[in-house]
Amino acid sequence: MKQKFNVTGMTCSACSAHVEKAVCHLAGVDQVNVNLLGNSMLVEYQEGATDAARIIQAVEEAGYGASLPQASAAAAPVRQENLMEEEAAGMKRRFCASLVFLVPLFYLSMGHMMGWPLPAFFHDPGNVFVVAFLQFLLTLPILYINDKYYKVGFKSLWHRAPNMDSLIALGSAAAMVYGIAALFQIAWGLGHGDQARVDRWSMDLYFESAGMILTLITLGKWLETRSKGKTSQAITRLMDLAPKTATVLRDGAEVEVPVEEVRVDDLVVVRPGGRIPVDGVVTEGRSSVDESALTGESLPVEKGPGDKVAAASINKSGSFTFRALRVGEDTTLAQMIRLVEEAASSKAPIAKLADKVAGIFVPTVIAIAVITAIVWLLATGGDITRALTAGVAVLVISCPCALGLATPVAIMVGTGKGAENGILIKSAEALETLHTIGAVVLDKTGTLTQGKPVVTDCRMAEGVTEEELLCVAASLEQPSEHPLAEAILAETRQRNIPLVQVADFLATPGRGISATLHGAPVLAGNRAMLEEAGIGLGPFAAQAEALAQEGKTPLFFAESGKLLGIVAVADTPKPTSAEAVAGFQAMGIDVIMLTGDNRRTAEAVGKALKVDRVIAEVLPQDKEKTVAELQAQGKRVAMVGDGINDAPALARADVGIAIGAGTDVAIESADIVLMKSDLLDAVTAVKLSKKVIRNIKENLFWAFIYNIIGIPLAAGVWYPLFHLQLSPMFAAAAMSMSSVCVVTNALRLKFFQPEHRGPSPAPGNPPQTEKGSELMTKTMVIEGMMCAHCQAHVEKALNALDGVSATVNLEAKTATVTLDAPVSDDVLKDAVVQAGYEVVSIS
Repeated sequence: MKQKFNVTGMTCSACSAHVEKAVCHLAGVDQVNVNLLGNSMLVEYQEGATDAARIIQAVEEAGYGASLPQASAAAAPVRQENLMEEEAAGMKRRFCASLVFLVPLFYLSMGHMMGWPLPAFFHDPGNVFVVAFLQFLLTLPILYINDKYYKVGFKSLWHRAPNMDSLIALGSAAAMVYGIAALFQIAWGLGHGDQARVDRWSMDLYFESAGMILTLITLGKWLETRSKGKTSQAITRLMDLAPKTATVLRDGAEVEVPVEEVRVDDLVVVRPGGRIPVDGVVTEGRSSVDESALTGESLPVEKGPGDKVAAASINKSGSFTFRALRVGEDTTLAQMIRLVEEAASSKAPIAKLADKVAGIFVPTVIAIAVITAIVWLLATGGDITRALTAGVAVLVISCPCALGLATPVAIMVGTGKGAENGILIKSAEALETLHTIGAVVLDKTGTLTQGKPVVTDCRMAEGVTEEELLCVAASLEQPSEHPLAEAILAETRQRNIPLVQVADFLATPGRGISATLHGAPVLAGNRAMLEEAGIGLGPFAAQAEALAQEGKTPLFFAESGKLLGIVAVADTPKPTSAEAVAGFQAMGIDVIMLTGDNRRTAEAVGKALKVDRVIAEVLPQDKEKTVAELQAQGKRVAMVGDGINDAPALARADVGIAIGAGTDVAIESADIVLMKSDLLDAVTAVKLSKKVIRNIKENLFWAFIYNIIGIPLAAGVWYPLFHLQLSPMFAAAAMSMSSVCVVTNALRLKFFQPEHRGPSPAPGNPPQTEKGSELMTKTMVIEGMMCAHCQAHVEKALNALDGVSATVNLEAKTATVTLDAPVSDDVLKDAVVQAGYEVVSIS
C-alpha cells in the first residue's frame, strides 16, 4: 500500500528527519519519504501489519500533525502554492509588526554607542533603570508576535527532537533571560547604592539581540517561503489548466455542468477557444487542438472522428463533439499532476547524506553551544557576557534549513520543468540516476522509426508510369490485410489514384498474391514468387537488392507475364531520431539499437542513424537479458521503448524511459514518460538530470560550507588569532540568508530550456534577419501528407519559392514557413497544391 499524508508543524530538515524516523519504526512500514517542501509524506507499508491511523498516531506522538489528503479532486483542496502564499503573507505581517518595535528598541539601545542624537532624559544616569525597562517593554511585543518559534521549538525539544525553531527559541530566550537578570542587577545596585554594579550591567542588556534575532529570522523565513512558493508553480499551472465546467449533451440538449459531474460515455461539446474538460475520442466534427500544455508540442494537432483528445488541451478552430473515456482522477492531466507530485515528494539518493546529518545536527549544535559558553566562561575568568554572546551566536547561526532544502527544492523545480516540456519524471531517484548512464538502449519500431511502413520508392519498367504502377499495386493489395498492403493503399489515397476491382484473388503465404485485373493475370510478391512464375527480373534484381540493403522491402508487380516494376516499403526513421542519437553520443553515451526485426533491416536503419551498435532478431523476452548483460559490463543503462512489449527491459534498466505513450502516461514499468513520443526529449531529460544534480551539489556544498565556517566563527575559534567573533545579530542575519540563497540557486533551474526548440520560434522572440529586421512566420495546415516522402515533397515545393524557408512537421500535418520577402498566401497554397496536397489553412 502506498499512501500520501499531509504533515504539519515541520520547519526544517531536523523535523522531517524525526518524522521519518518515527514512522520507520512502525512494524510493516517499508519506505518513508517526507517532503519538507510540500509538507507531505509518502509511506509504503504492508496492509494488515499497520494502517493509516497508526501512522498518523506515530507522527503526532513525535510532536507534529498528520492527516490523509482529501481523496477526490471534487473536494478542491487548497493548493500548496496558495498555502505558501498565505504563510508568506503572515510572515510579512509579523516582520513588519516586529520592525515597528525593533527600530526604537535598536535606536534606544545602540544610539549612545553610535553617537546618534537622543533626548537628555536617556543620558541621565539616574534614569538608567527606566531606559533598561523601556527596552524590555519594547522587546515583549516582538516575542509575542514571533511566539511560534517558542511554541514549536520548546515542544519539539520536549519530545527530544530539537529543530531549527529550538535553536532560535533557546538563543533568543537565553538573551532575554540574561537581559531580565541585568534588570534585577541594576535595580539591586540602585537600591543599595552600588553604582559600579549599575554601570556594569546597564552595558550588558541583551534585549536588542533577542528582538533582532527574532525579526531577522522572520525576514529570512518570509523570503525563503516566497521563493519556495515559486518552486511549485509547475504543479499549480497544471492544476489551473483543467476547466471548471463542461458542455455535455443530455436528452439532445446542450447542458453546462461542473467538470466533476462528467461521466464516462457522456457526449461533450467543445467550441472554438474552449478547453477540453476530460479525455475522450472525437465522434463528430474536425478541429486543430493545441496540446502544448500536455506535450510541450508548440504546433496544433488536427483532430477528426476517431482521434483521441486529452483534458486541458485547447480547441483552436472548429467545433467538435467527443465521447468521454476518462474523467476525474483518470484523465491524462490528473495522472500528470499525480506523477509530478510523487516525484517532487520522493527522495534522491544524494539526499541521504543531508538527511543523516540533519538527524543529529540540532542536538550537536546545542552541545557545541553549551561547550562554547563553558569554555568562554572559564577562559575569561567568569565573564558571563562573553560566554553568552558566543553560545547564543552558535545557536542562531546554525542552519539545518539550508541542508534540508538543498535537495527537495532542486528536485521540485527540475521535475516541474520536465513536465513543462512533456517529460514526466516519476521519481527523484530516476532523475538522479539518469545523469550517470553510460549506455542507452533504443527500441527500433516506434522509437527510432515511425512504427508503420510507408512507400519510399517506385521503380517502373519502360512504358509504365508511377501512377499506373501504384494503381495496379493498390488494386491488388486492396483485399489483403498485410501491413505492407496498407502502406501502398495509404500512398494511393494520398495521391487520389482511383482503384480497380480485381477477381480471383489468391494469397500465398510467404510469397505474395495473384488475381485477375481487366481479364489479365497479375502478380504481386517477392522475388521467389516471380521467378517461380517464370518472369524475368532483368536489371530490377540488382535494384531490389540495393533497396533491401537500405532496409526497405521491395515488392514486385507483374501483369500478363511482364514485370511492371517495384514498389519499396519501409518503416522510416522519425525526423528527430538522427539528431537524438547524435545528442546522446555528444554526451559520451553509447547508443545501442535493440530490435526483433531482421538483421539486414536493423543494420540499414542503424547505419542511417549512425548508432554505435545494432542488436537484431531479439525476442521480446530476451530484451531484458541484453540489458542485464550491458549492466554486467559495469555500465548504467537507460532503456527507451514503447512501454508495452519492452516492459521487462524497461524494468531491468537503471532508468526506463517510455516513448510513444501519447495520452497513456500511466506506464508502471517506466521511470520517465515522454509525452511527445520524441526521442529528442530523452536527450533533454539527460541534460535536465545533469543540471539538477549539479544544482543539488552546489546547494549541499554551500549549506555544508556555511555551517563549517559559520559555527567556528560564532564560537570564537578564530578569536585568539584574528580577534574575530560574530555577534548574535549578525549570526541571525547570516542564518536567514543561507536558506534564501539555497532556494534562489535552485530557482535558476527554471531558466533551463531544451536545446532543440522545434520549427516554430518562441512567442515574443521572432527570428531576425542579418540586418536585424523581423522575419514573417506563417503556419500552414496541410492534408494528405502520409510519410517522410510526402514531407520531403512539400518542403521541396515551398523552399523552391524565392524568399521562403519552410520546415514541415509530418506528425502535426503542418508547415512552418519563414518569409524574408513578401510572398502571398495564394502563392504558398499553389505550391503545395501543385505538389499534390491540400492546404486547409494558413495563419
